[in-house]
Amino acid sequence: MKKIGLLFGMEQSFPPALVAEINSRNEDVSAEFVRIGGVTLESLFEYDVILDRISQDVPFYRAMLKVAALNGVRVVNNPFWWSADDKFFNYAVADKAGIPVPKTALLPSKSHPPDTTSESFRNLMFPLNWQEVFDNVGFPSWLKPFDGGGWKHVYKIHSVEEFFERYSETGDIVMTLQESIEFTEYYRCYCIGRKHVHVMPYEPRNPHHLRYAADFAPTDAMRRTLEELCVKICTILGYDFNTVEFAVRDGIPYAIDYMNPAPDAERSSIGEENFEWILSTAATFLIDLAKKGRAVPTEYLWSTFLTGQGKGQKGHK
Repeated sequence: MKKIGLLFGMEQSFPPALVAEINSRNEDVSAEFVRIGGVTLESLFEYDVILDRISQDVPFYRAMLKVAALNGVRVVNNPFWWSADDKFFNYAVADKAGIPVPKTALLPSKSHPPDTTSESFRNLMFPLNWQEVFDNVGFPSWLKPFDGGGWKHVYKIHSVEEFFERYSETGDIVMTLQESIEFTEYYRCYCIGRKHVHVMPYEPRNPHHLRYAADFAPTDAMRRTLEELCVKICTILGYDFNTVEFAVRDGIPYAIDYMNPAPDAERSSIGEENFEWILSTAATFLIDLAKKGRAVPTEYLWSTFLTGQGKGQKGHK
């Protein structure tokens, strides 16, 4: 029997419901919570698939998942790509692919990172060409970490003065300044397996518990556009479990946030209808993945692990 492991943190509803859903399917695939202790170089793993919902916050888990992948476990999402990724790169690659994104600028940290001094930044222009950045991005804009999540250290900026006030609070965090898309509609979309998409009207200006209670809905044409963009983005970035957010301005959906490989799936947060979709779709995807067997590397190349597929890996049934 194939085995799926769930690695998670403070979530309450989704992990146990997903384990129960998978185990109720009677498809010779079982699911359980991952149990892991100290990990050695010789460690083997009993799972065919691990769904990762927490390693973004726990470096020990991230390192363990890479070794699991080395032993053939199919990890969702790929821990090698997830370790290398950042949101600024995501905006750049989406722009190259012709996907509408807000104007965005990468900024050096306000304070020196640990173990660095001014001599570590001899290549950095000083003073920075701030006016060029402001002219490019404009106001209002958003100041936010280049690789962060969970709405931490995120500020809406309306003026140069407000920018410098907030920027001074960011310490050694590398930030981006991004054009604010003043939207008429906003959508948050689950994308599973780079092909299954669930479009959810979302109002980020509402209190957290009311954000899925939006007073708008996509037209059929907009829904098709959002589905196509979600699949395109997740295929480019290699994410099999993600949410993609779009702000719609003048009928154009701008991709705002799409590095969410452990997106919110709590029943109390996303609502019953959305919860049932993510539960059923995730179970089907993980079962199908487990049935393929482990993806055992045949070539020990960084590129093999980064892509998580191709001639460097083979499935064992």
